[in-house]
Amino acid sequence: MSLFNYKLSELQDKLHTKEITVSDLVNESYARINEVDDDVKAFLTLNEEAARAKAKELDGQAPSQSLFGLPIGIKDNIVTKGLRTTCASQFLSNFNDPLYDATVVQKLQDANAINIGKLNMDEFAMGSSNENSSYFATRNPWNTDYVPGGSSGGSAAAVAAGEVFFSIGSDTGGSIRQPAAFCGVVGLKPTYGLVSRFGLVAFASSLDQIGPVTRTVEDNAHLLQVLAGHDKMDATSANVDVPSYKDSLNQGVKGLRIAVPSEYLGEGVNPEVKEAVLQALKVYEDLGATWEEVSLPHSRYAVAAYYLLSSSEASANLARFDGVRYGVRSEKAENMIDMFKLSRSEGFGDEVKRRIMLGTFALSSGYYDAYYKKAQKVRTLIKNDFEKVFENYDIVIGPTTPTPAFKVGEIIDDPLTMYANDILTIPVNLAGVPGMSIPCGFSSEGLPIGLQLIGKHFDESTIFRVANAFEQATEIHKKTPVLGGVK
Repeated sequence: MSLFNYKLSELQDKLHTKEITVSDLVNESYARINEVDDDVKAFLTLNEEAARAKAKELDGQAPSQSLFGLPIGIKDNIVTKGLRTTCASQFLSNFNDPLYDATVVQKLQDANAINIGKLNMDEFAMGSSNENSSYFATRNPWNTDYVPGGSSGGSAAAVAAGEVFFSIGSDTGGSIRQPAAFCGVVGLKPTYGLVSRFGLVAFASSLDQIGPVTRTVEDNAHLLQVLAGHDKMDATSANVDVPSYKDSLNQGVKGLRIAVPSEYLGEGVNPEVKEAVLQALKVYEDLGATWEEVSLPHSRYAVAAYYLLSSSEASANLARFDGVRYGVRSEKAENMIDMFKLSRSEGFGDEVKRRIMLGTFALSSGYYDAYYKKAQKVRTLIKNDFEKVFENYDIVIGPTTPTPAFKVGEIIDDPLTMYANDILTIPVNLAGVPGMSIPCGFSSEGLPIGLQLIGKHFDESTIFRVANAFEQATEIHKKTPVLGGVK
């Protein structure tokens, strides 16, 4: 059996007893990458020399932290000192030697986790299928004809395929939870501000959040424990106490009050997805929880509000990419103005250009009040909807995505349909609350279906408790793709 099919705690026991070494784990990771990544295409850059050197250094030490010696992959929009960081864009194809580590990367190093490499993504985190990477499209390990989701598709696919033990991604409108659902793994978007964004290349600063992707809920709790906490380098970092997430895992759900938004099971939701969610709710009933239908009435406006707000912030954040300070500079320019224009037109892909143009329009004189300001008001209404529901319920549950994964190339030329894939995840980002996707079933084609758990601000503990109860009561999480697990 692959070492990557063990839980984090089990691997730590094996390291303690010297049944395995850190080098064994790293060797297995790279062996698996060599075996399957030509098909999965999860990695953009490998960190092999440094990872093997770090493993050799740790082999002589006693494990002292929960992540000690464990291989991890990092989404390629999170800065890594001395290791290429491209955001899957041609604009940063020569950004080979960043000068600092993101805070989350430094925390992982302090915990002695080992960075295996940088993971593929939609360019600048703009996309829902990983087909917007300017290098190549990542494939779903359950069926390589299908997409892994996005923008953190590489992060989810690498974990599902058994290439790394866990990974970190970023979530702006569902970019961790949607690929986690498509790839049958556990993905968490923490409360906005719980995990530092310092060193994350910004897409939409008021929505972006770094989070963990793992195979089990317990492992997700261990990883968040390391990532969470206040950071003086991030002005939006929340100065709150971080509880022990693993202590909440086995508290059960007896007496728990679950809210199920009627909008999340209505028009557009695949019947197989709806049935899987209803079966999951039956499991919670058997465990002693109760559930009722509620309404989040303004969620119908979430997609429109999100794309106005996120594109507006993107147009501002990406203005720094001009070919002057870093990134690729056009060789065709004959003057400064042409250099700006040509560098940006050659460096950015179509989806990035589309969002920059939309955001610039929404922020322009004469349109700001009609579009951007109105979208901010809708965002407040969506946040208020959640707060009202949480007055009477402990958690909100529904599907992560309206459908299972779709085929590569199926809707890439239809931006509006692609945007609609995030209709169930976007409200969580607009409200700033935490959300997790866990596997809850499979479609008739054998593709994973995700269950989304949404909690109160900074109440990740309840999410872990509820998610772990379902995981322990079912066998769904134990199934792995042939490509990504043991046959």
